[in-house]
Amino acid sequence: MDRIVEIAQDNRHLAVERGFMTVSGNGKELGRVPIDQIGSVIANAHGITYSNNFFVRLAEQNIPVVICGANHVPVSVVLPLEGHHLQGDIISFQAELKQSTLNRFWKEIIQAKLIQQAEILKTCGLPDMPLRYLSKQVKNGDPDNLEGQGARYYFQTLFGKDFRRDRTQEGINAMLNYGYTVLRSGVIRAIVGAGLHPSLGIHHCNKYNAMRLADDLMEPFRPLTDFCVYRISKKEKSVTPEVKKRLVSVLSCTVKTPKGANEINYLIVDLAVSLARCALGEISNLDLPVAMTGMDLWGL
Repeated sequence: MDRIVEIAQDNRHLAVERGFMTVSGNGKELGRVPIDQIGSVIANAHGITYSNNFFVRLAEQNIPVVICGANHVPVSVVLPLEGHHLQGDIISFQAELKQSTLNRFWKEIIQAKLIQQAEILKTCGLPDMPLRYLSKQVKNGDPDNLEGQGARYYFQTLFGKDFRRDRTQEGINAMLNYGYTVLRSGVIRAIVGAGLHPSLGIHHCNKYNAMRLADDLMEPFRPLTDFCVYRISKKEKSVTPEVKKRLVSVLSCTVKTPKGANEINYLIVDLAVSLARCALGEISNLDLPVAMTGMDLWGL
């Protein structure tokens, strides 16, 4: 299983040696991980240094390196220039997708997200019907911003009426930041592996965001991270090493869908590949996960 490797302690040096990523501190090797088992690397500390070969080898394996700033928020992602043998063609067709097609894709993504949020509320014994109703009202491109309306109801129902989603805050917000960073790294790798360009988004259009497509495709999976944070927050109030382990494990959780059981990692890959196939004209609909249930959060 691809590992999410986080560097969370200061003054570490990352390099490669004979097929392994090595981590050193104070001139001594502290650990190593086989490169072919790494899904992504998250640099979440100060004073980290890197060898050039480290970036070269990870790029050859399509492994993104996510660099985080304050409060576990990603500020940069290092990606390979080539991630798929048909990348040039796929990106060309991706850039030519019609706006009407992108609007339809966004409608389907938001519907899937709202339905998944409803499933999470139902699992937690909370009222879910308002979100199911909203999911049926979404139009192409979501011009009425039903996603935003759903988010307000969803977060306050899940975490309490006083909760506000704020990336600068500690506690639950910091846990969500970290969980979304892990999720985003998995989505970025799937995008690059499918031959897509992460800057060519479906709906997100912030000119300062180079990972617009990642932020689009991760939407239906965000509620799974929310559910993990909801369970964790019953006992923990900050982002501890144990909390990080549990949030990293979300990507390898098996969930049930109408199409059968599968790991979240593979559902993300299926979605990215389906977008590439849509761009090439092989299919016309995204392979979106719908109503994922039965997450096994190992004791949460």
